Amino acid sequence: MNTERIRELNDAFRSTFGGGRVVMTSSVDELPPMVKADALHKVATFAEFTKDNDPHGEHDFGSFELVSRKFFWKIDYYDNDLRCGSEDPADPEKTVRVLTLMLAEDY
Repeated sequence: MNTERIRELNDAFRSTFGGGRVVMTSSVDELPPMVKADALHKVATFAEFTKDNDPHGEHDFGSFELVSRKFFWKIDYYDNDLRCGSEDPADPEKTVRVLTLMLAEDY
């Protein structure tokens, strides 16, 4: 696997939300629209990657605080039919990226 390429694709997707799908848990969806907008902005601009939250160097997970709540986001790699994991997350032709935004208590 090409970690650098996966990281580049994840950063591009996360910062633009283009080239994949973004979903949120029902508890996030129930929050006021401005909170959801702020949370998505925090995901798009997230840069606090460390060995603890990014041990594989793929920039596929992050967490942050907003309105006294802890949020997590996670990027998963699926095949084009969204039925199973991608055989090659470094190949955008074989991979659909899905970013899930959740509250920590949803995890």
